[in-house]
Amino acid sequence: MSPDVLSTPVVDTAKPQDRAQSRARAARRRRAIVFAVRALLLVAVLGLWEALSRAEVIDPFNFSMPSKIWDQIWTWITHGTALGSLGEQIWYTLYEALLGWVIGVVAGVVCGIALGRVAFLADVLGPYIKVLNSIPRIVLAPIFVIWFGLGASSKVASAVVLVFFPVFFNAFQGAREVDRNLVANARILGASDRRVTLQVVIPSATSWIFTSLHVSFGFALIGAIVGEYIGATKGIGLLVAQSQGTFNSAGVYAAMVILAVVALAAEGLLTFAERRIFRWKPSDSDS
Repeated sequence: MSPDVLSTPVVDTAKPQDRAQSRARAARRRRAIVFAVRALLLVAVLGLWEALSRAEVIDPFNFSMPSKIWDQIWTWITHGTALGSLGEQIWYTLYEALLGWVIGVVAGVVCGIALGRVAFLADVLGPYIKVLNSIPRIVLAPIFVIWFGLGASSKVASAVVLVFFPVFFNAFQGAREVDRNLVANARILGASDRRVTLQVVIPSATSWIFTSLHVSFGFALIGAIVGEYIGATKGIGLLVAQSQGTFNSAGVYAAMVILAVVALAAEGLLTFAERRIFRWKPSDSDS
């Protein structure tokens, strides 16, 4: 064999379309494997929990068991709770969390962008923001119950204070991390401060803001649940308090499962919205 043949480079004759289809099939196969492993892990954990509880290796009175938890959820679905239908309790908690989340997100974004853009405001208000952030915000829930009563307002206030700070700090950092060349170019083209903020700063900080939204909705649920646990007339948090008061561990776990499902559904919606907004960004499977 001649040296020229050995030195001839190998040419990739595969079409770009074929390579894209191959990557897509590999990505689908990986997602299927990940989903299967997740399902197997969940089944293994629940099965081990059930077996240990039935064998009384762990105390079934304190730790309950998956079968009893499912029975409790099914009873709430078919016969309702002592407070009314299960759907009503879920909606009441979700309403409080959603309203608190929206208010907290809007306030956090506005304040974060404002302080990120105006250095004077950041210098004046920065120490106060740090002091307020250092306060354990869960302990404010009883104060809100005293101020606003047992209705939804106290739970919304608890959700707002939990949501505000993570959104604020991400929006603030996003406004500070904007490419200075983009801002300079916009000013050279005659853009005012308002147009720079609306058309350059906020779009650049959107990815930072969306990062905080994933975490903040969970905080909103926590605020609503804690407020209901302390004092309320309805809601999932009150179901937890009543179940604890009657030593019904299955009821406590059942309420936690319901909250987890609601949080996962909200996370899925946020992820879908983020992918629709940031369609120009490459996904992990593309890298």
